[in-house]
Amino acid sequence: MSQPSSEVAIVGGGIAALSAAYELTRPEHRGRFEVTIYQRGWRLGGKGASGRGVDGRIEEHGLHLFLGYYENAFQLLRDCYAELDRDPQACRIVDCHDAFSPDPVVTLADDSPSGAWKWWTAFFPTWDELPGEPGEAPRRFTITGYLLRAVELVDTLLRSARDSEAIGRESPFDQPGNPMQSRHVEAEIQRFARLGQLASLGALLEGLSLLRCALDHLPQLAVEPLLRLLDILSRSVSSALEKWVQDSDEMRRLWVVIDLVLTFIRGVIRFDIATDPRGFDAIDDYDAREWLALAGASPITLQSTLIRSLYNLGFAYREGDTADPGMSAGQFLRGTLRLFLTYRGSLFWKMNAGMGEVVFAPIYEVLERRGVRFRFFHRLENVGIAADPDGSTYVESLKFDLQAEVSGGRQYAPLIDIDGLPCWPSEPLWEQLEDGDRLRREGRNFESFWDARAVDERRLEVGSDFDFVVLGVGLGAIPHVAKELVDRDPRWREMVNQVGTVATQAFQLWLRPELGELGWPGPRTNLTGFVEPFDTWANMDQLIEEEWWGEHEPGSIAYFCGVLPTPGGVPGRSETDYPDAEDRAVRKRVVEFLERNVVDLWPEAAGWPGGFRWELLAHPPSGVPGSEPLDSQYWRANVDPSDRYVLSLPGTQRFRISPLDNSYDNLTLAGDWTECGHNQGCVESAVISGRLAAHALSSWPRLEDIVGYDHP
Repeated sequence: MSQPSSEVAIVGGGIAALSAAYELTRPEHRGRFEVTIYQRGWRLGGKGASGRGVDGRIEEHGLHLFLGYYENAFQLLRDCYAELDRDPQACRIVDCHDAFSPDPVVTLADDSPSGAWKWWTAFFPTWDELPGEPGEAPRRFTITGYLLRAVELVDTLLRSARDSEAIGRESPFDQPGNPMQSRHVEAEIQRFARLGQLASLGALLEGLSLLRCALDHLPQLAVEPLLRLLDILSRSVSSALEKWVQDSDEMRRLWVVIDLVLTFIRGVIRFDIATDPRGFDAIDDYDAREWLALAGASPITLQSTLIRSLYNLGFAYREGDTADPGMSAGQFLRGTLRLFLTYRGSLFWKMNAGMGEVVFAPIYEVLERRGVRFRFFHRLENVGIAADPDGSTYVESLKFDLQAEVSGGRQYAPLIDIDGLPCWPSEPLWEQLEDGDRLRREGRNFESFWDARAVDERRLEVGSDFDFVVLGVGLGAIPHVAKELVDRDPRWREMVNQVGTVATQAFQLWLRPELGELGWPGPRTNLTGFVEPFDTWANMDQLIEEEWWGEHEPGSIAYFCGVLPTPGGVPGRSETDYPDAEDRAVRKRVVEFLERNVVDLWPEAAGWPGGFRWELLAHPPSGVPGSEPLDSQYWRANVDPSDRYVLSLPGTQRFRISPLDNSYDNLTLAGDWTECGHNQGCVESAVISGRLAAHALSSWPRLEDIVGYDHP
């Protein structure tokens, strides 16, 4: 006799919540869980939502790239596309190979000693493989494995630095199956120590081979000899490059990378991270720059664009203040090492359409086929908590505001067709809603915290409407939608007070000229480390063919983003003018940025006697109302509590709550703000968290199958 199904209410439509839904409704569970997803507004996606605007233009929340170590995210999408089984004759995106393109070029904006902006462009090797595919990707990441890969990177950089007869010299420590014992390794280190400094590049490479051999003998080898060897290597590399560092940008950058890698190795050994059961979390209390300085990084490295750019990629600035950076040293190392040392196929992967249609539309279609129920226009207002006489606590109720009702009691059909590709529109499909014309005229903003209007209320009760709850809303929304939890539970209170979030801002330009005609001297790229407030730019020309331009087709597309200063945090709901005011402020910053700064990227965009050549902007064929050229483009202020980016601030990881936490009998969490083993605001963290939430309810997937979840 089959067991009755458990009703699971999943609140939120971001990738974490959808990952949990995907795992809980796998055919292997044989209908064990019946899932309903409750989502405010008309679309899924959370911070990754996108929509199609005028003439099919893609409008994103910001700049979204997948990284080459997103094993769980790519695995989810690979399986999803396979189950969806689209007809390639009818739809142009049928699998991950259609959906993503490798993007191996990265540029750092380098404010060199000369005072002028220079571009540090790196081309990372690519090969024919996608993350998430069966292959050689490590299922678990060990610190010793990172150390060995780091040594290989330094070796490669030094070998490419200059030609030398000594490079051909074979090191005795490179022999396969080296039988050396730790006492022999220590003796060789003592021999190198007597040299004081390695005079030739060949000797340096031999020293690196010895270091690799020594790391194989951790933790048996004493710490002091290893640190002595690292100091010799650092001094020797510095001496070998110092005569070029001040006069050569290339050598200065080479030194920064090598010094950073050697600092990582030295810090791991000095702080005994490799043998600490906490791993990288052992140094969570340090800011990344602080820890690097303690581990011996050079001032040149600490002040480099490389370090600044890694902070930029994590929006790592308290309240959006770029003068107040903050990133946990542990997560900084974990994320940086995975990015550069464990990527597969390509360092970056760009989507060949909007994130909405590449990621969220396929997941929606698969889940709907599996019988998942979607309740759009449901805005969560309260999570009700109750306790049994034995003291156990649980979610008793969920209270929603119903933002709109669908005409005729039908289910809302959220997708539109763009030349055979299912997509999300940039605004609701008003014709499907009761009094849709009136709601549109009233300017209802279903995705705004500050638009509290509703047509009805709905209260769900445990036992009759749900058995389990997956809370998958953004961290910024927790104080507003789960006030009972925050008020009664000190852990929840500490989490929302300690784990920071930051607002972001973004804009998109469609330009008539091609990138080269704008004066950009390099290839299509992804650039960061540039001037505030928009320090990150990506060329997105691959999207031109996805949009309905016809003969008006632009020559290039540019996406910019950065943190948004919001001192004082999130205003109360009564401040209804706040989002529009922030939107206007972003528009003003965009104008100032284009008039003053973008000329450094695109010299040919400069007007005469200065400013920006506004005639370069491409206008949609249908036209956009407005009297100013910028009105035809797209920008947004991501200030809504759910849209705020989750930070990895020093000393805050301990305050995150795991999806595996069982303090509440029928509640689990999903989001990149949870303790998920990769505590950083990104798609991969969110997918890991969603898979952990599914495991909490079903014991599946197995923890050892969640790539990168290295906790016991």
